[in-house]
Amino acid sequence: MKIITWNINWIRAVAQKWFKEFIALESPDILCIQETKAFEAQFLKDVWPVEWYNYIWHAWISAWYAGTAIFYKNSVEILNWRNHFEDVEHFHTDWRITEIKTRDFVLINWYFPNWWTRADWTEMLWYKLEFYNKIIDYANKLVLSWENVIITGDFNICHTEIDIARPKENEDSIWFLPVERAKFWEMLSNGYIDTFRYFYPNKKDVYSWWSYRAWARPRNVWWRLDYFVVNKSFVDKVEWIEYMTDVMWSDHCPVKLEINY
Repeated sequence: MKIITWNINWIRAVAQKWFKEFIALESPDILCIQETKAFEAQFLKDVWPVEWYNYIWHAWISAWYAGTAIFYKNSVEILNWRNHFEDVEHFHTDWRITEIKTRDFVLINWYFPNWWTRADWTEMLWYKLEFYNKIIDYANKLVLSWENVIITGDFNICHTEIDIARPKENEDSIWFLPVERAKFWEMLSNGYIDTFRYFYPNKKDVYSWWSYRAWARPRNVWWRLDYFVVNKSFVDKVEWIEYMTDVMWSDHCPVKLEINY
């Protein structure tokens, strides 16, 4: 099974830039997208239908901010899905989450809070860290219920020095603050694996987000913010992961995971 995650930074824009062709070429079984930034009606008008796929759209309505969705092939058997989380504090805000359950795993597609989500910087940081607390608790409950978990999306934290081009210059920057990095490590210490580092523990110069400023992408200067994280007992099902840095239609690149189960 091939799963791709991608922060597309506005689905109506990438729809004009070979989005359907990308899906046809890659043919993922599941495609998770973040920052849809569109009403579902706009999405249906400008993007859908995509041949051979169904989709789950976020429950809230916004045409300018955040948003997530999951595309999945008709052949993928979905046992359950969620696009609203009234029962989980913090989750049912900002339309950040979509989720599907198959016979073999629960896939959680997230767009984690970023610094511009709150006017006050201190309040934002608390909100972001609390969001991480809730996802750790939520994933742990799934694992304790004998579910395998795949968490993917834009995590908005760069958690080690080799995941950023200029760690010293950014040690006081949002996305790389010690308290943020510690929270990511807390997630992993609860029994989860950053799949890229599982295969490539020391590999440098692999990033997933580049600023539009100062020609950051041609110079490969920026951050790894997008991940596939799985519970430890599922990691042996992961065969391969790739950051698709040659795909240019967003400030993020897609990330591709292949699993065998």
